[in-house]
Amino acid sequence: MNKESYFNNQVVLISGGLGDIGLATVKAFAMQGARVAIGDRLSPEAAAPQLARLQEVGYLCRYDQVDVQDAEAVELWVESVAQHWGKVDVAIANAATVTLKDYQQISTAEWDQEIKVNLNGSFYLANAVARKIVQQGSAGNIVFLGSWAAHVVHQNLPAYSVSKAAIRMLCQSMALEYAPHGIRINEVAPGYVNAGLSKEVWSRHPGLADQARETVPVRALIEAEEVAGQVVWICHPKNRHLTGSTILMDGGLSLSRKS
Repeated sequence: MNKESYFNNQVVLISGGLGDIGLATVKAFAMQGARVAIGDRLSPEAAAPQLARLQEVGYLCRYDQVDVQDAEAVELWVESVAQHWGKVDVAIANAATVTLKDYQQISTAEWDQEIKVNLNGSFYLANAVARKIVQQGSAGNIVFLGSWAAHVVHQNLPAYSVSKAAIRMLCQSMALEYAPHGIRINEVAPGYVNAGLSKEVWSRHPGLADQARETVPVRALIEAEEVAGQVVWICHPKNRHLTGSTILMDGGLSLSRKS
């Protein structure tokens, strides 16, 4: 751990923290000396082995089972972390889900779940943490995990694309309101990531990963650690003028594909 880092003893909450991108982000902050509260849907028993591995290498982490669709549960999580470590400084709204179906195929239940997890869950966490930071009278950072899918029309990702597009405006509107309180709110929007939701889709549809790579102008997929690095970077105080911004890291994909 880097005890000279700005993030030393910062308290960071990460939803979806046991997924590929979430876990990479947990490690990236913990390596900088942050205390990281991991939230995910797994039971504490199921999460215990991963938590133990993190703690064995000296990372200061705790785990809570949290359903981000439940606003009250998210509020309780934030309050519990604040009581445990005395404050909160950073929130990473990372929890998400995806259904690979077009409008004619997707069910109402599938649509509702994606909106609840991707959009509502992100709002619940971000606003709960922002309010807590205001209450503390301190400064802080919130980062939404967006997607390049919010910038380009996708026929087989209706609810996902809509939810991520909404997150862009959520980021901007919250950034404007909370800026006077010293809270910076930004979004990191990856393209094709060789992890997490994309990898899950590719596992169900073999061959799509190679096809995806060939459509990216830089001819490379993004690794989870690269996304995590951008998230940590955007929270550093050297970027104090950066708020309400979207870091679109898609290898030029959205430039070459407009539909």
